[in-house]
Amino acid sequence: MMEENLRRALLLSRGDWTVFITRPISAGLLAAALLLLVIVLLPAVKSKREEAFVEE
Repeated sequence: MMEENLRRALLLSRGDWTVFITRPISAGLLAAALLLLVIVLLPAVKSKREEAFVEE
């Protein structure tokens, strides 16, 4: 269902991806999704960096 709505939005906007950031609600949801992605991935990246710099 989500893919269908994404396709429909892109068809209506003639392939312009900026339609997702020009509306305040969609920009807010996109920003929230990116923030959650960073929050989830940051600890994993941090632990990998610490493992790489551990002296043996």
